[in-house]
Amino acid sequence: MSQDDNKSRKDARPRILLLSGSIRRQSYNTRLARCMSVAVQEAGGDATLISLADYPMAIYHGDDEAERGLPDAARRLRALFKSHHGVFFASPEENSSISALLKNTLDWVSRTDGDEAGKVPYMGKIAGIGGATTGASGTKLGQLHLRSVLSGLGMLVLPAMVGIPFAANAFDETGTLVSEEHRAAVEGLALALVNTAAAIGVTSS
Repeated sequence: MSQDDNKSRKDARPRILLLSGSIRRQSYNTRLARCMSVAVQEAGGDATLISLADYPMAIYHGDDEAERGLPDAARRLRALFKSHHGVFFASPEENSSISALLKNTLDWVSRTDGDEAGKVPYMGKIAGIGGATTGASGTKLGQLHLRSVLSGLGMLVLPAMVGIPFAANAFDETGTLVSEEHRAAVEGLALALVNTAAAIGVTSS
């Protein structure tokens, strides 16, 4: 690699993809993803916030895949994952696990596409995780499960996790986190995402 190539990689702003594991209209996790998107940009990264409502896919079924191949939404998501250096996942906690929507998305995106191995969109990417819940747990159990899934897919999961308990009172009318502690946690994870991606120099297609 030439010196110019090295310089361009160092000068490039890390690209961070952000998504919520909920498509409920008033989702607290979508609000958290929006807060993280702002924090990523303030930390020096380029943020791409998407809604999984724009990528509808049936529950994964091997027979459907064999007959029809990968859904267009899965291919578009694979391309998005590959074109970003890191991903932030905000997931609700469902029965001590992650949301069915997020798990189905991760499963479809992990499927082999032509000659390209299934896990290519995930391998070596930086992952940050968080969650918001109306209860007291802050989605701790769900985040532990999500960490396991993402690690198994080959992502480098940052140690810090953002948990927002009692989410019904955690955001103001503009969607901003009320608590200074919560804002600091979001800003800290955003900075870690951007800085780790920049330091490792993850390549993206």
